[in-house]
Formats: sequence, structure tokens, C-alpha cells
Amino acid sequence: MTSVLVGAALTSLTAGAGWFGFGGSPYRSPTLVLPSGEKNAVFVTEFTANRIVETDIVTGKELRSFKTALPPTGLARDTQHQRLFVTTDGPDGQIIAFDLASGRQSFTLAATGHSPMAPVLTADGKTLFVCYRFNNAVAVFDVELKKETARIAVPREPVDAALTPDGRLLAVANHLPAAPASGDYVSAQVSLIDTATKAVVANVALPNGSTSLRGLCLSPDGRFAYVTHTLGRYQLPTTQLERGWMNTSGLSIVDLTARKLLTTVLLDDVDLGAANPWGLAVTADGRWLAVAHAGTHEVSVIDRAGMHAKIEAIAAGKKVSNVSNTLEDVPNDLSFLVDLRRRIKLEGNGPRGLTILGNEAVTAQYFTDDLAVVALDPAVPHPARTVALGPRAPLTKVRKGEIFFADAKLCFQQWQSCTSCHPDSRADGLNWDLLNDGIGNPKNTKNMLLAHRTPPSMSLGVREGAEAGVRAGLKFIQFAVRPEEDAQAIDEYLKSLTPVPSPFLVNGKLSPAAKRGEQVFKTAGCAKCHPAPLFTDLQEYDLGLAKGMDAGKPFDTPTLIECWRTAPYLFDGRAYTLKDVLTTCNPQDKHGVTSKLTPTELDELIAYILSL
Repeated sequence: MTSVLVGAALTSLTAGAGWFGFGGSPYRSPTLVLPSGEKNAVFVTEFTANRIVETDIVTGKELRSFKTALPPTGLARDTQHQRLFVTTDGPDGQIIAFDLASGRQSFTLAATGHSPMAPVLTADGKTLFVCYRFNNAVAVFDVELKKETARIAVPREPVDAALTPDGRLLAVANHLPAAPASGDYVSAQVSLIDTATKAVVANVALPNGSTSLRGLCLSPDGRFAYVTHTLGRYQLPTTQLERGWMNTSGLSIVDLTARKLLTTVLLDDVDLGAANPWGLAVTADGRWLAVAHAGTHEVSVIDRAGMHAKIEAIAAGKKVSNVSNTLEDVPNDLSFLVDLRRRIKLEGNGPRGLTILGNEAVTAQYFTDDLAVVALDPAVPHPARTVALGPRAPLTKVRKGEIFFADAKLCFQQWQSCTSCHPDSRADGLNWDLLNDGIGNPKNTKNMLLAHRTPPSMSLGVREGAEAGVRAGLKFIQFAVRPEEDAQAIDEYLKSLTPVPSPFLVNGKLSPAAKRGEQVFKTAGCAKCHPAPLFTDLQEYDLGLAKGMDAGKPFDTPTLIECWRTAPYLFDGRAYTLKDVLTTCNPQDKHGVTSKLTPTELDELIAYILSL
């Protein structure tokens, strides 16, 4: 698969597996599950096979399938009209309605956003909400008119959403923080949207260091929203991993009535991480809450009522543990869920989306092309069972590397995987004080795209290339000793990454403003250090931006490709926007001659860079 992003210069960079899935991949890569309405059956999205299948979880039989042109990213079932709404990935992603009676495509809604996902349908089937991930927006569709009627801006990368039972409030999980990384508080947010006014009424910040939000669901009574995420302890030097020193796994609870964060419960144990929590769901009676752990290949089954009773006791001033005396203590309490949660090991690898079917939780296991089924009631325990979606294809080296990159079992005590700081192999929006360049000088997490083609690695170039960086990461960040072939596989996976086309492109091409900005890019001197096709000259420069122990040191010139999705910017993430980079953070014109640009020229320059 080849995509031309910005002229011929980038053509050679985009050949390979493809940014939106593999199309002809031998793997299915199931990501989401949804009850189909038939007894014992679920719909499953197969991301790299571009299919939705209906599967009987008792017999393992595939009942039917729906083919899509692009990888499916979301499902919503219309019970009144017997339709299945499916969103598909990419800048040209679609919103498709399949007729469940005939199994045929009924109609499409005109998607005009980048990477539509997480569709949510109102009870009457008349309104559909869709997250446009890379437009930082939620679109509202009138299903009968088949048209978009509103678009609501949210902070950054909406990836999941849920509607309260009365239909009045839509809760939206934003994947990454939308702020500079150099501040004292950096956190992703949950947006609350009033569906009547189609306006955001609150952006609820999660605890400091919250990033990589993945799943969101509501309590049956609509009082609470639950969201899974990584909780990074980024203000500490990365000297150890014990007791969640670097990364923990959070379940944040948002009070939808008060429109504020209630608290965040840790899903880890004191000496065993539960990395990369993903999908989650609550039973209809509200008794159980189940969470899939993509990094440790488990499902947590939580006594939801018991959890809330404990939270209420703390709020009332009662002593319930040696750690949690107030609600502010709960996000640091690794023992909070003791006696309230069962961690159930799965046979497969990479559980992501999760749903409830009867008395069981069903989760899609991305890397083993199967489903895991877990009994919720401890009174009738049985080991998790596996439902194959088809024969497993042999693993290529790239696929092995992708598995290792996401697998927290490679890490000491399972606290994190590579994806914990590099979600989707990109960046988490945080600064980390890694010790490869000294202590007390945190640096912003870097995108892994093109890492092997743009040496040296790390902001100060302390690793000669990505190969050295991968091996140092396994040893000094995961605190693990792994065979050389594991690192080689990760190398091959990272080399296979390809750029996602920018949402600032128009029909895959530069906008008129960006075309003019391309000329400004040259005249302002940007092209000297950021030449095509890699948009870096692979050199190091001192731009006078560093402070403290890094002052006077030269920094590696990063690629500008895909910088539209990698904010915040500069080595310490002090600039959240490119305008900040080129103005506030460039007072002496060392980072391009930008001080004499007109406001229009500056906007055009930014439009060009954001199109790369």
C-alpha cells in the first residue's frame, strides 16, 4: 500500500504495511465486540481484515460477516430499525449502515472528518454521534436526513463515548492531554456534552499524568462514567518500577451529576502491574464492572457496588485502609481493590474491546485473533475460555515486534509496555526524566515513526540510533533482559510504521494556504534544517532553548512528518502549538526567521507544517 501525502517527496516514506491496517493482512486483529441481539452471539470488528463478523461464543461458529473497504473502528446497533452502524478508519473513513435483515449495506452517512470512530446512537435511532479522532471533534448526524447537523469541538483525540439513559448527556474520552508538558499539571480529559444544546458543558480533568484513555462506559443509572487510562508518574526520575513508580493503570470515575471527577482507582496490585487497560463494561444490574488489560492479557472483574461503598465511606471520613484517608489518596492506593476485584488470566494476547453478554464478559484479543469469555459471578467460576475466529496465521517478524511492543509481560512486574509511553507507537504527551542523559532534565516523549531512519536517537542524540534506543529501553525502562531476537523484532515493527495523512490536507493535497506556506517554509529558512523527504537534516543545533544542566548543548533536529499529531513541541514540551514554537519560543529567530512574518504568512507556514 502506498500513499502520497505531500507531493512526491513523501511517497517513499509511506510504502509498507499501511497506516490504517493491512487490507490483505493474514491477521484479523479483532478490536471491538458488541452483542448482536441473537442468543450467545456478538459482532466483532476485525481491524486488519476489514470485516465485521457475527460469532456464536458457545459454538464458535461464524454466523455471518460484513465487508468494509477500510478497517472498522466502531459499532452501534439500531434495535428499532434492525440496522448496524459501522465507522471505518482513515482520512476518508466512512459511516455505514448495514441492514441486519438482508445483511446488505443500506446507506452511508457523509463522513467529512478524519478517522471516525465510537458511534453512539440515541434510543429512538434518529441521532448518531461520531467521534472524529484527528479533528478533535464529535459530529452529530440526523439519521433520517442522512446529514451532519453539528460538530462539537473537544480537547484532543476523542476515542470513545457513551450516552446517558435519558439521552441528555454524552460523555467522551479524549485520548491525550491538550496542554504543554512542562506545566505542573498535565492530564487528558473527559468531555461532557449537552445533547440538547450540542455544547460541551464540562471538560473533566483526570489525575495529573493521566494519558492514553481507551475505553469509557456508564453506570446503568447514568450517574457515573468510568474511563480506563494510564496514570504516569512523570514527575519522578525513572530509577525503578516497584509499586508503580513510573506507570500505573487507572479507572477514573466521573460523577455525571456534579460534572466532576469523583476519584481514580488503581487497577494494579502492589507488586504486579495491570498495564494498558482498554475496554470496559458494566452489567445491566450494575453489580459487576469488567476491564480488559491489553498489556497483561487479563480481565479484571470488579465488585462495583463494593467499590462505590468503599469510596463513599472514605468521603464520609471513615478509615477504610492504611493508605486512603481521603478521596485524594485513592489514586495512590495500590491495595484499594483488594477483596473487590478478581484478575482473570486469559490464554490469548492483547484483549481490547469488551462487552457483557448475559453473565459473561467477552473481549476481543487483538494479537491471537480470538475472543476470551470470562464468567462474572465468582459463585460459578470456570477458567476463561477462548473462541477462535479462524485459523491463526504464522507470525511475521513485524507482527512479533508489534506484539512485543505492546506486551507488558516483558517488563519487570508487568508495570508497563512500550505502548504505555508510546500509544499507537506515537507519544503520550508527557515529559519523562530518563537517566540516559542525566537526572533532573526531563524530555518530551518522541514519536516512534521514522525513528530508524532519523538517527541519532533521543533529544540530545545520546543513542546512536533507534536500534540502540530499543535495547536501552528494554533494559533501563522495562528493567528486563530479553533475547536479542526480541529487540530485532521490535526494530522491524517500528521500521514498518507509516505516516497517517494529516487532517489538514484537502483531498490528500495541500490546501491553497499550505501551498503558500511551503514557500514561506523555504524563505524563512526552515527547509535548511528540515529538508524533504525526511524533513530533518539529521544534525544537531543549539538554539538557545535549553536551561539548567542542558544549557548550551546541541539538540537533535526532529522530523516534521506527522507533527500535526505529536504536540506538545520542543524537547521539553513547553509549546503546545506550532505558533508558540515559532513566536514565543523563537525570540531571536534561531528557529527559522519568523519574527518579520506577517500574521497571514505565519498562519500559512503553520498550515504547511501541519500538513506534513
